[in-house]
Amino acid sequence: MIRAEKKISRSPPNSQPPPELRPGQSVALLQELHILTREGKLNQDSRRKLKQVDHLFQFIEKLLGELKPLADELTLADHGAGKSYLGFIVYDLYFKALGSGHIYGIETRAELVERSRQLAERLGFGRMHFLAMSAAESASATGVPARIDVVTALHACDTATDEAIAFGLAKQAQAMVLVPCCQAEVAACLRQSKALQLARTPLAELWRHPLHTREMGSQLTNVLRCLYLESQGYQVTVTELVGWEHSMKNELIIARWTGHKKRSAAERLRTLLEEFGLGELLATRFPALASEK
Repeated sequence: MIRAEKKISRSPPNSQPPPELRPGQSVALLQELHILTREGKLNQDSRRKLKQVDHLFQFIEKLLGELKPLADELTLADHGAGKSYLGFIVYDLYFKALGSGHIYGIETRAELVERSRQLAERLGFGRMHFLAMSAAESASATGVPARIDVVTALHACDTATDEAIAFGLAKQAQAMVLVPCCQAEVAACLRQSKALQLARTPLAELWRHPLHTREMGSQLTNVLRCLYLESQGYQVTVTELVGWEHSMKNELIIARWTGHKKRSAAERLRTLLEEFGLGELLATRFPALASEK
């Protein structure tokens, strides 16, 4: 039985919500998430956090409005959910008024999952579900539907973004919205001088210095991810999440399912892996292509 969604009043009487809030947005929820103070105000850090999540919601809202549910109701899975800022705000601003649909917050830290469950209970957000597990584990978990409409991952660290992509492919997601973070795996391979074919060319200068190695690894990782998504039937758009003054982890990848698998994208991905000496990643990070060989 789904409980009626409750209203929790924590803001002072007659207080005006900050202008950054959307009409009808729950002040109580934002106070529970510690984005707003008890007085209903925003500090500098909270304003930056709210701006990131709100901007991401604008992209997600547009996608949700365009999709026809794969099953009876829209479903969204949020990976690396943390305190579930994104999931709660998407539910508050979209799913609550929709009156249907389910959000699944997936997070490895059990204490954060329990905290989110308790908050959803207090707010009466009965169609929010939280699972204490990795993205990889959730792909076969009994508590997650066989099909998911939208997959999100906001600042899922390092290979967690790849796991979210693998989850989306397994669940035949209609759309994925990804903001990658801390891509260390490829940078570590570059530091080990595995790009032997390029080591004696001027291109090796791109990762000679440690800072450049980190940035080059991050850039290459996201390029490979985009090619992989295109090879699996998605149209990919890459843009900025917010201004660089708000976050250095600012790349937003939006993938929409078209069913048109680009063979050229698969070929380019394989070539990049070979050129940079990253061939071992094909099986671990791009298994759908490895199985095609």
